[in-house]
Amino acid sequence: MSKHLAPTPTMLEPHTLPDLHTPPHVITRGEGVQVWDADGRAYLDGVAGLWCVTLGYSEPRLVQAATEQMKKLPFYGSFNHRTNDVALALADDLAKIAPIPMGRTFFANSGSEANDSAIKFAWYYHQALGRHHRTKILSHDRGYHGTTTAAGSATGLGHIHHGFGIPLPQFHGLHCPDRLSPAGRGLTDEQFVDWLISQLEDRIATEGPDTIAAFIAEPILGAGGLIIPPAGYYERVQKVLDRHDILFIADEVITGFGRTGSMFAAAEFNLRPDMITLAKGLSSAYLPISAVMVGDKVCEALKEGSQRFHSFGHGFTYSGHPVAAAVARETIAILLERDIPGRVRAAAPVLANALDKFRGTELVRDVRGYGLLGAVEFDAAACGMATGELGPVMAQAAAENGLLLRSMGDTVVFAPPLISSDADIEAMVERLAAARSDVLTGRAVTSPARG
Repeated sequence: MSKHLAPTPTMLEPHTLPDLHTPPHVITRGEGVQVWDADGRAYLDGVAGLWCVTLGYSEPRLVQAATEQMKKLPFYGSFNHRTNDVALALADDLAKIAPIPMGRTFFANSGSEANDSAIKFAWYYHQALGRHHRTKILSHDRGYHGTTTAAGSATGLGHIHHGFGIPLPQFHGLHCPDRLSPAGRGLTDEQFVDWLISQLEDRIATEGPDTIAAFIAEPILGAGGLIIPPAGYYERVQKVLDRHDILFIADEVITGFGRTGSMFAAAEFNLRPDMITLAKGLSSAYLPISAVMVGDKVCEALKEGSQRFHSFGHGFTYSGHPVAAAVARETIAILLERDIPGRVRAAAPVLANALDKFRGTELVRDVRGYGLLGAVEFDAAACGMATGELGPVMAQAAAENGLLLRSMGDTVVFAPPLISSDADIEAMVERLAAARSDVLTGRAVTSPARG
């Protein structure tokens, strides 16, 4: 596999150990559901870049939308009651497809910024209502909400915290709703949900309900290992939150825009969040853009608070960037015109059936999925490895077989572009099967790659 274009590192790479002296694997071209590296080798992209290139790498309408907007108005910001027409139109587009009626949409540039913003809006909401002690944020262990200071504090993954002085003290973790966790062993789904809700109630009682501002959660936990909460869990959670007037922030950075078979996972799981955060699929990742859809209740408090504080001091230079907004508008148009969520509903059984062939086989601990999300969790102990070491080995072996995947611990995740054909999906799973065979027979390197 190609490793580099330049022999010396000058880039500080995200989520990569800076002391690595081996050059990175460099991708130079993409088309459809494939990418090519610097040596010209092709790979099926089983995780759509970073869960995000939903329409594939060569959608001409998105390129055209960016080009035309560049020519017309390459930039105008959204500060001080002056904005651009494209951002306003995108907010209208989102209001029309929102899973529940929402008030206004705030734009940012990344999922982390969207989640940071939503957390700040929750704090502002309670401050505006005179609830000055409501500053605590609840989130799941193994949940992922980004790496900025507040979003990183809400993220329940230790490697996001180490060395950075986070989480901040007002952030508190809840038990991950993972059926394979020790707490769930021997319990039915209903009993496990009962246990999870009792843990939530206990945490609220311990912290004091009048100190908690919001709960932030992914409908399906992505980077924590593709955890699909048991049926009925979020409905029970929402009842508890409503009783204590704790805001619910639904992080749909991964699940939004068709990934689960509905435009939003909130519709799939009958969620009624106060805020919904979006990114990734909003522009099929062709340009950086994210959003927070804010419910009427929160919007009204933001308005009242800004009158009292004489300020709403939050925003970014590139909030609602017109070129990114133009690409996002065209992305939404394509999703609707081509019924991409319907395509996902048709393709989901193809992925599920292909992955089901791994169930009960050697080294495999679990197989799970929802929509065009799928996961195979491997058992590191079964081949003498420490927990967390086998997943990276499998991902590396998959790359050697021409397939790019994500590994989280010992779980390898599929999140292919939503335009993937049935044949593309089956080919991806076949290449993971070849990778597993390589590991079993010793043809693959069995020491995990660093970084």
